[in-house]
Amino acid sequence: MLGKWKIPIILYLLKNQTMRFSDLQKVLPEISKKMLSKNLKELEEDDLITRTVYPTVPPKVEYSLTEHGKELEDIIDSLHKWGLRHQQHLSKKA
Repeated sequence: MLGKWKIPIILYLLKNQTMRFSDLQKVLPEISKKMLSKNLKELEEDDLITRTVYPTVPPKVEYSLTEHGKELEDIIDSLHKWGLRHQQHLSKKA
C-alpha cells in the first residue's frame, strides 16, 4: 500500500462508502486522472476496493471498500492519533 494517494482514497471511501471517479477527483484535486486511475487499479488488485460497472450509457462506475479494506479504518485512525500526539515534535524536525 505504498504511495501518496492510497490512504487519502481509502479515507474518502471510508467516509462516503461509495464514490465515482469524478467524485474522487473533486475531493482530491491535486491528483491527476492518470495517477488516480493507477491507484484505484492497484487498490482493486490488492482487494481493498471493489469497482462496480453499471450497464448504462454513459457507463457508471463506482468504487467502494471491500471488507478487507474496511479493516484499515482502525489502523489509519491509530496513525492519525499518533500523528496528532507527536505533531509538535515532528514539526520541529521539518
